[in-house]
Amino acid sequence: MTSYEYNEYEQIIKWQNEEPSVVSQTINGVLKPVSWLIGKIVPPKAIQGALTAFDGFADLLTDSNDIKCDGGVDNIEELRHKDLQLSDKLANNVHNWANGVAAAEGAATGYFGLPGLIVDIPSLVTMSLRVIHKIGLCYGYDCITQTDKQFVYGILSAAGSNSVKEKVASISTLQVINKTVASVTWKKMAEKAAENKLGIEALIMTIRSLARQLGINITRRKAMQSIPVIGAGVGGALNIAFLNDVAWATRRAYQERWLLENDKIVYEN
Repeated sequence: MTSYEYNEYEQIIKWQNEEPSVVSQTINGVLKPVSWLIGKIVPPKAIQGALTAFDGFADLLTDSNDIKCDGGVDNIEELRHKDLQLSDKLANNVHNWANGVAAAEGAATGYFGLPGLIVDIPSLVTMSLRVIHKIGLCYGYDCITQTDKQFVYGILSAAGSNSVKEKVASISTLQVINKTVASVTWKKMAEKAAENKLGIEALIMTIRSLARQLGINITRRKAMQSIPVIGAGVGGALNIAFLNDVAWATRRAYQERWLLENDKIVYEN
């Protein structure tokens, strides 16, 4: 392991042990009813719909030409074994792009206050999935199988955790997935997608659970955005904060996978 890889591994461990940012956010008596109302206007089913639509947006999400060009590779899979520092640089570009898009979308919908959240929250979930997928490409990982999708949803769950317990459970899930696929080539996983241990039914249960979790997390964050006009500034800032959590969770999760696949680290049994 190089000194750079070791430093990044330390940052992975640090992130895994950090308290979720939403835990430190308190909602005073005035905003609690607003948070409840947001949950009614944008229920978990709406968030679940955005999560389920991930499959439908597959073609949109799989644009990898810019990553291949910037990474100097002909095939995304080459990045799995090329250079962690290069992958981190590519991921940083995606991260910065995501913050810009999140700010613009949050400001536009936040201007309209509470009604704007009907569009804002599902859009934020969709953007999050795209960021996770795009950063995954930077490390050489495409989202092809049911297991890949479980990993993507696991990252979003870690980023949107409402408690330390939820985050620990999400990280454990990611590591279980890594162990499951560690001895199987990704090509073989793609060929036998229907035989994945996690399966389609497990994926559906994951989406339902994640929708409820994100419903709580995002409504807590969005309570202040419900005020018209000033909600534009608040909406942009809150979206950046959420996408920033998602992007860092993604980078740390795929860094760990990259280090594991390149035999830089080994999980204890």
